[in-house]
Amino acid sequence: MATTADLLADAFGRVREVVHDAVDGLTPGQLAFRPDSGSNSIAWLVWHLTRIQDDHVADVAGTWADRFGLPFAASATGYGHGSEAVAAVQVQPGELLTAYYDAVHEKTIRYVRGLSDADLDRVVDKAWDPPVTLAVRLVSVISDDLQHAGQAAYLRGLIERG
Repeated sequence: MATTADLLADAFGRVREVVHDAVDGLTPGQLAFRPDSGSNSIAWLVWHLTRIQDDHVADVAGTWADRFGLPFAASATGYGHGSEAVAAVQVQPGELLTAYYDAVHEKTIRYVRGLSDADLDRVVDKAWDPPVTLAVRLVSVISDDLQHAGQAAYLRGLIERG
């Protein structure tokens, strides 16, 4: 990797690959599948990880929730969602979900490619001790996204096996 910006772009690109692998070709019913009522669905996991990235990085909030008629505020990211909220995330077709992810991903990549190493030291959230820098925020988003994308991939494996 030539720069830190390249490294960040690569990491976000890996999230995109896992998201598409988890979603592409599934039916709405498969996207909504939950092994039990306390579990998350692929649709909810991908919506949530995209909303976190959207909220924290790409700043395109407020357009997707209305397109799907979800019963959440446009600012909702999924934190604190219970079983009913998870069940409310229904996506038809799956391409709409990946299109939202791709739009956020494109904005994210444009943003991170423009960063210098010095930019990463900027404090973006003083509510924490120690305050959160841009570098820490971006790594946090990547970590959260990869965890949820992996969960979605696991669920896809369950669906395909059975």
